[in-house]
Parts: sequence; structure tokens; C-alpha cells
Amino acid sequence: MVDVSEKTETKRTARAHAFVRIKEEVLAKLPQNPKGNPLEIAHIAGIAAAKKTSDLIPLCHPLMLTHADVETSLEKDGVRIYASATTTAQTGVEMEALTAVCVAALTVYDMTKALDKSIEIQDVYLVEKTGGTSGDFRRS
Repeated sequence: MVDVSEKTETKRTARAHAFVRIKEEVLAKLPQNPKGNPLEIAHIAGIAAAKKTSDLIPLCHPLMLTHADVETSLEKDGVRIYASATTTAQTGVEMEALTAVCVAALTVYDMTKALDKSIEIQDVYLVEKTGGTSGDFRRS
């Protein structure tokens, strides 16, 4: 694990994206999903995952998050997911946001896989991050 003890604690944020491609006929069945609302469950799963990132990713620093959230939206060809994380720490929260968005996407998959095995998780990437010595980043 990288030694960050000499780094200054600063406010750091990160936002990540994923898209779950699902057929329209499967999306239409989401309200009747016997497991519950996949978007609500993905919201909670993503936040829980952000809090457990250092348990899942070897050598990732454990961080005290001051905020974590997951936003989902239905589109005609799938579910768009954004996750955000914030901390005041000596290292960034990119991994927490990326972990949150990935687990949220996997949760949507898990809750809809009985309806269609061809669901795809696509376009997982960091949207932006702020804070730290490397400065801010915004995907163009």
C-alpha cells in the first residue's frame, strides 16, 4: 500500500458512470420484478459497496466517506448509473465511486438476469474527480 502519511488531508470527490444495456421488453417488466425494484436495490448496493471498497480492492486505502450516493435513470435501451463519493482524506475516492457504480450495475444485472441473459454492463469510467495534489479531472 502506498504511504500517504505525508500528504495533506483535503476534500476529495469523485463521480463515476456505468450503463446497463437491457432490451426494451425487459425494461418494461421492471415494475413487476418479483425480487423488487432493481433501481432501488442498486442504489443501496452501490452505497454499501463504496463503503467496503478497501475490503474488495487489494492495497486500496480504507477511507472514511463523508458522502456516497448512486443515481439511476431508465432510458429506452437500459439503465444509466452515476455514483459519487466524498471524503476529507490524504488520498482520493475514485475507487469508491467506481466500485459503487460497478456494484450498482451488477445488482441491476442480478435482478434482471432471469428475464434476459444478454444484458451488458458497459461504459464504466471516471467522470470527474477533485482534490489532491494531482488536481481536478473532468472527462471531456
